[in-house]
Amino acid sequence: MTPGGSSASTNHNAGSFDAFFQVWLERQEQYLDELLSVQQRSHEAQEDDLKDLITRVLSHHQQYYEEKSRVAHRNIFLVFSPTWLSSFERASLWIAGFKPGFALKLVSNSVQDLSQEQSERIKRLMAETRVEERMLNDELARVQESIAAPPLLEIARKRARLMNAEIAGEQAALASLRKAVEEVVLAADLLRMTTAMKVVEILNPVQNVNFLTAATQLLVKLRNRGLQKDAERKD
Repeated sequence: MTPGGSSASTNHNAGSFDAFFQVWLERQEQYLDELLSVQQRSHEAQEDDLKDLITRVLSHHQQYYEEKSRVAHRNIFLVFSPTWLSSFERASLWIAGFKPGFALKLVSNSVQDLSQEQSERIKRLMAETRVEERMLNDELARVQESIAAPPLLEIARKRARLMNAEIAGEQAALASLRKAVEEVVLAADLLRMTTAMKVVEILNPVQNVNFLTAATQLLVKLRNRGLQKDAERKD
């Protein structure tokens, strides 16, 4: 029995998302090809065409978060150790996903023609994002500390000797814990997406294509490197 439910239920949830994720990754590769192609001729492309591509790439990522939220609702603990990711990818996770500030670092590395105003706005957003990240870190730490609180800890140690009333109490405590963790993950995912959206609002269409190309390239490289490392371990 896992904290989030039965082993069969966990396997079903993981398998369901894994099937979705494989299709999502294939689409991501297609978007990368399209981004690279457009990037090479971005200054010749129509602004509406650039904006359309940007919207489609962002919608692709939004789809991932929507599907992930459904898995998290069914078994929140699964998203902290996602079977659909490689060990290398899992090692880079922050509250079940990439750190929001990751997007801001990519801007600095991939966009070389920021105006003074854009640079200042990115710096302000970076400072605001760090504050939000710290708040979520503190909230997750508070939730994790509750796991070791005496009542819940004693329930776990004495599970074999629990009476029906105590079992009900344990289930209620775990339900409360799941809800608290899920809220933190949802807040982290919201911060990830809103940070990316704010970056897109600051950049112009050509800059956004460069930013999204760099972000997608990095995600694909992390994925490929992780799969390679896992394969080497098996061998």
